[in-house]
Amino acid sequence: MITKVSNISTEQLNRICTIIGEAFVTNELFHNWGDEQQRYNDVMRYMAIYVDYVYRCGELFANDEMTGFIGLEDSAHAPIMPRLRMIFKLFRTIPFSRIKSLLHFAGQISGSNDRYAKQRHLDALMVCVEQSHQGQGFASELINFAKQQADELNIPLLFDTDMKNYADMYRHFGCELYNTVTADNGVTRYSLCYRT
Repeated sequence: MITKVSNISTEQLNRICTIIGEAFVTNELFHNWGDEQQRYNDVMRYMAIYVDYVYRCGELFANDEMTGFIGLEDSAHAPIMPRLRMIFKLFRTIPFSRIKSLLHFAGQISGSNDRYAKQRHLDALMVCVEQSHQGQGFASELINFAKQQADELNIPLLFDTDMKNYADMYRHFGCELYNTVTADNGVTRYSLCYRT
């Protein structure tokens, strides 16, 4: 069963940040930050700030075992002030050159999901299963939960990823790959949608 993550200790949140951070070290989003070893510490810091934001906005969900996580944000209720605080923290914590390269990439792929993003939708902010628990159906459980939420709200569910294997996984679960955009650093953004 998937439920909202709430009222957890700092230690529990740090554990979740570590699980999700380690899953994202290999993500092509951070391609310009060097190889996995070179970018490890900054990706972990970046993801800790991002996961904290998702948690504090009430948008972080997990399975009973706390080994699988998904962030879900309703575009009609996207929080502005917490997002600005998160951005401020990122600029204070991550070297400016890395933030600049990330913003450059984001600028090139912004609009990749305009086909659906301009209407009310549910954003899958992240999907992550702890490495030692992968292959046990937890990703399926998380994605089916997100689809159920979209069905109940009768709005599209959007997934954006920079990893082809994740795009293939979302397609396997019934999402339509409706756009790809490749930035000048060679990284491709895959935009997918599940519609009720």
